[in-house]
Amino acid sequence: MAERGIEVDHTTLMRRVHQYSPEIEKKVRRYSKPTNDSWRVDKTYIKVKGKWKYLYRAVDSTGNTVGFMLSAKHDRKAAKRFFKKALSSNHNQIPKVITVDKNPAYPAAINELKNDKILPKNFNLRQIKYLNNIIEQDHRSIKRIIRPMLGFQSFCTAIKTLKGRNHTYDQKRTD
Repeated sequence: MAERGIEVDHTTLMRRVHQYSPEIEKKVRRYSKPTNDSWRVDKTYIKVKGKWKYLYRAVDSTGNTVGFMLSAKHDRKAAKRFFKKALSSNHNQIPKVITVDKNPAYPAAINELKNDKILPKNFNLRQIKYLNNIIEQDHRSIKRIIRPMLGFQSFCTAIKTLKGRNHTYDQKRTD
């Protein structure tokens, strides 16, 4: 825009992101590359309305986004809700293994999903802190986007912005 001599305020750009990212997400999701059966799951913290919230994220072993969820809590219920959301997406395979950190909420959530027959009984959960480096490094790019904004003003704007960011990132990786 600056090259063309048009001055645009950063809030104008954010309004466009919030307006068009849900539409882009709907269009792009069906063309998303299928994920493989080895997932890495982690959570990070982002500010929403001045308070820290939890951003659950999952990528497959090649770095393609499986899913994300923003939550006020990081307990068993939130972990289970995240896994159910990730498993319900059309482009995701049922994983054979999920690698997580040492958060005690993950095994409890996985056991409930096994009991509900959402995950197979032979499913493998690995709680190894250092195998999540793929997703830990990816948190940096999210933090780089969020830092200049000093957080988000609402859950809604955070989700819209993150949806647009995740799908743009996936498309760059597949090209």
